[in-house]
This record gives sequence, structure tokens and C-alpha cells, in this order.
Amino acid sequence: MSRRVVRQSKFRHVFGQPVKADQMYEDIRVSKVTCDSSFCAVNPKFVAIIVESGGGGAFIVLPLAKTGRVDKNHPLVTGHTAPVLDIDWCPHNDNVIASASEDTTVMVWQIPDYVPMRNITEPVVTLEGHSKRVSIISWHPTARNVLLSAGCDNLVILWNVGTGEMLLALDDIHTDLIYNVGWNRNGSLLVTTCKDKKVRIIDPRKQQVVANNFEEPIALQEMDTSNGVLLPFYDPDSSIVYLCGKGDSSIRYFEITDEAPYVHYLNTYSSKEPQRGMGFMPKRGLDVSKCEIARFFKLHERKCEPIVMTVPRKSDLFQDDLYPDTPGPEPALEADEWLSGKDAEPILISLRDGYVPIKNRELKVVKKNILDNKPPPGPRRSHSTCHPDFSQSALEEVLEEIRALKETVQAQEKRISDLENKLCQFTNGTD
Repeated sequence: MSRRVVRQSKFRHVFGQPVKADQMYEDIRVSKVTCDSSFCAVNPKFVAIIVESGGGGAFIVLPLAKTGRVDKNHPLVTGHTAPVLDIDWCPHNDNVIASASEDTTVMVWQIPDYVPMRNITEPVVTLEGHSKRVSIISWHPTARNVLLSAGCDNLVILWNVGTGEMLLALDDIHTDLIYNVGWNRNGSLLVTTCKDKKVRIIDPRKQQVVANNFEEPIALQEMDTSNGVLLPFYDPDSSIVYLCGKGDSSIRYFEITDEAPYVHYLNTYSSKEPQRGMGFMPKRGLDVSKCEIARFFKLHERKCEPIVMTVPRKSDLFQDDLYPDTPGPEPALEADEWLSGKDAEPILISLRDGYVPIKNRELKVVKKNILDNKPPPGPRRSHSTCHPDFSQSALEEVLEEIRALKETVQAQEKRISDLENKLCQFTNGTD
């Protein structure tokens, strides 16, 4: 009798499980716009979901712990004049999120730790440079404030969000629609897929393709999915790639190794309901005490359902082999250092004692020569309505006063929110 040799892997028995009904996010009008993005972005503090909205584009941001039925009057992040197509949390600041829209702009938002009273309508910065809708955004993995956007104008732009400036425009590399963009681990190279059926490896600072016509794939995996696009999520700590078909109802996962056959099928998580989008939690947001190695946020038509991927272990001790040191929230480089040619690996943290999110850090945008660069909106004012002595310092004084007033309003909103929470606790205690 010959016995089949089974490949040894600590991930062979990874299994997926949805959370209980009270830990889902209910009554969310998930966007119906036709776009291949994931519609959902998560980090250790918040889950953000692109939603339906009349007369513009919007997304909702919920604190992770705010599960259950979402109030129909819950504030939204609104400001785009057309549907939002993609959202992405900054890897170095859990309170900063970028959004891309059909209105051709990218906006960057500061999200407070408390739930605001009204819609958030003022972005920290608006990035304008695309001539058609912007369907892809992706933050640089190691450099502070560097954001990539790709639009239907076949253009890839790299921005310094800290100054609102365009750093680089890759405008003659793609001849057709860009489908997806990804960074390598230290952000020195990009990979893109395109409608012309080419995969390109790009050095963005040299603005050139360093590889694109790959002769043969090292592994080919047939997928029996629906016609929907596949959303891939790769975890470099475990070398597992998860494939979620949009419109499909399953998550297939594979282990990647250095030796042939390179791709090893592990398992499939199946459910009855198709997914309209998917969020993927960064490693530092997982519960290491439960041997959780991935957490997905599956979008249905009216709800968001977290799905937990776990490696079964008998011991309650920290599992070193499952949790190597992982990228933390500190950037390794400044934007100008990266632009000048420097590279740096992510700054890693240990998850041995779990991860506690950092308190809200404000994103400061210092625009260079803003008065020289931007013409005044609307018709030119005559000297009778605009005093010639209205100097730069006077303008800065007005802007400083506006900022102070905004801070006062935010502080009062937080106080009202805290008082409302206390009132809820009081009324719940007396019921």
C-alpha cells in the first residue's frame, strides 16, 4: 500500500467563520455603482464603506466597535460631486483616509476618533490632476504622505499629500485602461494590470517600465468563479493569497512558496450570499489571542459581515510562528527622501502583547506658494471690494482664526456626543 505524502503546512487547517449577527454592521446602503474596486477599507479603528448617495458621492465611516444597526442619520463623508469609486486608509495614520471619484478628484480626509454630529464635508486636501474619473488609489507602504492615483485617462499620478503637490505623473506608460495597481513591500516599484492584457513592473521615480512581457507564468490556477472580477488580498507574513470574486459567494485561499509548484490550494470559505465588495484588515488589527490570521469585511446589499480566518491551536500562548513582526504605523521615509531615490523597508512591530491604536494625529498640509499657484475662484474682484493692503500676513491671520473656530466647534461636538452617550447609558440603566 503506497501512502500519499501530504505537504506539511501550518496553514493547512485555516478555516473561516462569520461573526455572530450582533457583530455585523446592518442597514448600510452599499453603493451600486459599477466599478471593480473593493468598496470597503478597514484599519484597527474604523471600517469605511462606499454608500449610495443622492447628488454626489459619499462613504460612511464607523468605529469598529459600533456594530449592529446603523442609524439612518449617521453622518457620512460627503464632498465629491459624483460617485466615490475607491477608498484607502493611510497606513501611517489610522484617522486619515483618501477617496477617489468619478468627479476626477482625489480627496484626503481627517476622521475624528469620536462620531461627529454632522456630515464631514471639508477634506484636508483636494488633489486635482486627472481629466477623467479616478478609480484607483493606493498609499505608499513606507513613505509618509505619498499617495498614488490612477484614472480612466490612463494616467498614474503620485502626490505628496502633505503639500498637496503632484510629485510624478506617469503619462506615457499605459495605452489603455488601468485595471489595478500595487506596490512592492518597500515601495520602490509598482505593478499594474491593464486592459491591453499586459502586466507592467514600473520604477515610478525613473518613470519607466522595468519588466512587462513575462514569457510564461510560473503557476497557472484555473478558477471556477462567476464572471465578476477577482479581488486579491496577499498577506506577506503568512505568504497566503486570498481571492474573493465580486458577485461570487466564496473566498479561496492559497499558500505561495519558493519552490515548485509555487501555489498550493488550501481551502475555500463558502457562504450563500454573494459579496459586493470586501475589506481586509491589516495584521496589526487582528486578535492574536484567538490565532486570527486574517479578517475580511464582506459587503452585502444592506450590511457588512466580518469573516474571521483562524489557525486552530490548542495553546493559549502567543504563537510566534503565526505572527512574525509586521509593518507598524510609523513611516520609514519622508516623501522628499523617497522622491530623491531613497528606499527603506517597513518599520516592524511585534504583536506579542497585541496592538493598541494610536490616538488621533492631525494631518497637516503645508501648501507651497498657494497664492501663486491657484487663481482666485469666480470673477476678478475690483479694488473697491478687495483692499490692496490685504497682505499675506492678514490672510494667514484670517485662516488661523477659521482653524481655531473649527477646533472649537469640533470640541463642542465631541462634548455633545459624550453627553449623549452618558444619557444613553443612564436611560439603559433605568429601563
